Amino acid sequence: MNRPPKMKWRITRRRFLLIGAGTLGVLGVGIHAGLKAIIPSLVDEFATETGGGSGSSKPLLWFGIDRQQGVTLYVPKGEMGQGVQSMMAQLAAEELELEPTQLRIVMANSSQGFDSLHGTYASSSTTSLYQPLRQAAANLREMLRIEAAKQFGVPVSEIIAAKGACFVKKKADRQLEYSKIVAAKIGEWIEPTAVKLKSRQDFTKIGQNTPRVDVRDKVLGKSQYGMQARVPKMMFGAVARPPQFGATLRSVNPGDVASMPGVKKVVIDIANNFAGVVADTRTRAWNAVAKLQLEYVNGSNISQSELDRLVTAKAGEGTVVRTRGDVNEALKNPLVAAYRTPLAAHAHLEPLTALVDVRQETIEAWVSTQDVSLEVAALEKVFGKNRPIIVHGMQMGGSFGRKGNQTAIVEAARLSQAAGVPVQVTWTRKEEMQNSLYRQPAHAVLRGNVDRHGRIVALEHTVASGDILTGSLEPPVGSLLAKVYQIDLGVFIGLFSPYQMANYRVYTRLIELPIPTGLWRGVGLFPHVFALESFTDELAHSVKIDPIEFRLLNLPNTAEGKRLKAVLAEVKTKSQWANTLPTGIARGVACSFSSNTAVAMVVEVQVGGSERSKSSLAMQSSHFDFAQSSPAGTSPNEDIGSPQPYFVPAQPIQVTRVVIAIDPGLVVNPNGAALQARGSVVMGLSSTLIEQVLIENGAVTQRNFDDYPILRLSQTPPQIDVHFVASDLDPQGMGEPVIGPVAAAVANAVFALTGQRLRDLPLQLKP
Repeated sequence: MNRPPKMKWRITRRRFLLIGAGTLGVLGVGIHAGLKAIIPSLVDEFATETGGGSGSSKPLLWFGIDRQQGVTLYVPKGEMGQGVQSMMAQLAAEELELEPTQLRIVMANSSQGFDSLHGTYASSSTTSLYQPLRQAAANLREMLRIEAAKQFGVPVSEIIAAKGACFVKKKADRQLEYSKIVAAKIGEWIEPTAVKLKSRQDFTKIGQNTPRVDVRDKVLGKSQYGMQARVPKMMFGAVARPPQFGATLRSVNPGDVASMPGVKKVVIDIANNFAGVVADTRTRAWNAVAKLQLEYVNGSNISQSELDRLVTAKAGEGTVVRTRGDVNEALKNPLVAAYRTPLAAHAHLEPLTALVDVRQETIEAWVSTQDVSLEVAALEKVFGKNRPIIVHGMQMGGSFGRKGNQTAIVEAARLSQAAGVPVQVTWTRKEEMQNSLYRQPAHAVLRGNVDRHGRIVALEHTVASGDILTGSLEPPVGSLLAKVYQIDLGVFIGLFSPYQMANYRVYTRLIELPIPTGLWRGVGLFPHVFALESFTDELAHSVKIDPIEFRLLNLPNTAEGKRLKAVLAEVKTKSQWANTLPTGIARGVACSFSSNTAVAMVVEVQVGGSERSKSSLAMQSSHFDFAQSSPAGTSPNEDIGSPQPYFVPAQPIQVTRVVIAIDPGLVVNPNGAALQARGSVVMGLSSTLIEQVLIENGAVTQRNFDDYPILRLSQTPPQIDVHFVASDLDPQGMGEPVIGPVAAAVANAVFALTGQRLRDLPLQLKP
């Protein structure tokens, strides 16, 4: 639980800095011989954690006020399209008594004191900043009121703050803008005490559909993404990639690469498994690195069939992470089913990119990242801590977990150090597809029984999964949990059934894979809810009970259970669940609870579809292998090979309507939250119906969107309805929870329509 923030202040006459410090809960893991005995309780604590992941003991929230810029809000969270800047502007504007559009929004860099509060993970941005940011803004407002009273020569009680200015009551002509109050300040500021925050009924900004603060710049092309970062004298870099996972560099013959047009430097570092090129354009760097004669050894030769065999769960195999009752006795003649989720790519449209300037006195970087503090740590690991490192977070063209581990920044730094100039490395689409981190493959076996009244008697859930978080934990915790107890903390997100039953047991088995896997939207939520909610549907049909009624019957009367019942009741009404659908259309339902947010979803599906013509797709194909924004000296017509136009494969499963009911606590911006929900649905449908990374001879076979297609606009449901259930809670998670029920809801609808129970993703109907 977060403690109330303790405020500290540092003031200058022309520039006002507001600093707030608080603490976030950190989960500690004791390492001793008795660890196995405490694993279930450790799992419980982690699985219900709703904070921001890696919290700082001293998170800082800074405002700046001056005559030129007005009020500046420094945002410590990454913007990847989810609207976090607009949300923070609403929170600050509510207590500062101004319009969100009056705030200048600046992404805070790593030198501005936010430490690991920079991390943008786990749907925690709004949750973690809702109280601290409002408190900081309220304190700033009161300091300005106190100073305005002194400058007007009236009691503070006579001062009203509104629209970015302080007024004297009943004297509208006597007013001072915030920036003028700061500019005229002489002497020390007075710190207010016990500033009370607004009550919910007094909100005028929070809870409203305030326009996003970043739309204008995006429409006008002024938003700065990582690929668009530019500094004087910069050049471009490219790095050699191994042909197989796990391969190491044995030798490099540069040949005549150094004499190729535009090439400034060839960098070879066998000890660090590194070879790269610096050139005057991005395309020349890519072309040059492709000419290096490279010899790699010791790569994996795993195939898809071998990978599938590795990630196979057997009932009752692994480490027990939750248990109650006598499952063995209760599971006589159980219903048994197995579900599989494959590797998947993040498929964000902006590849990894970073611009780094390594100088003797400092290192400065501009990078698309979810966590600038992690980028600082990565640079410190290579270059040490003997000089300041400043990392500027840029806007991201998508991420979904991938840019929490921004490999490009170290690559650009190595090249910059060798070439003596700032260097930007941008991955090609092929590199992004074939040398990335992937969503972990998972295989689950569920066994369960239901009594004649429709109540779940027993459930056993066994899951085998690739690594998500364990590999990133500090040693020896990660290796101990992985190798000895076969546990990955990320696997617990979405793992546990929300339903009430006397007999329950969950096993996990962590599979060591030669393929790098890691964070993906919702972490374990998507594959686990697919298995759990599909199996829940199977249990309901086994006793011929309506799937929604079955869920309502088996949910407990706990706080979580009541919230799930409420969203199920809402989605039942809004989807018109009881109404008969036309022939050839059926509904499916699923629900989940994650990031302290309850979600229920009903989808409508039909079967059928036709292949599109090649000519109609030629206009839709895009070349993602080079930057559209070209620096001086780079021609956008320089080409290194475009993907061919391709057919959208006939998709017999068509989702025609999605209805979602969500209880995420207080909704700061309903339109923004609804957009996040729809984004989760579209990404979830893409993974449910289409996406699958394939492996052959230790490498990914796909190279671009022609052979790794994602859901297109023409395949997206024309109707995605989002309904929020009123709540007394503060804001909870919103970015990831909605993706949880997507696959199960679709699979359940397909069963209702065709009688085929599809248990492997992506879903494919049998002939």
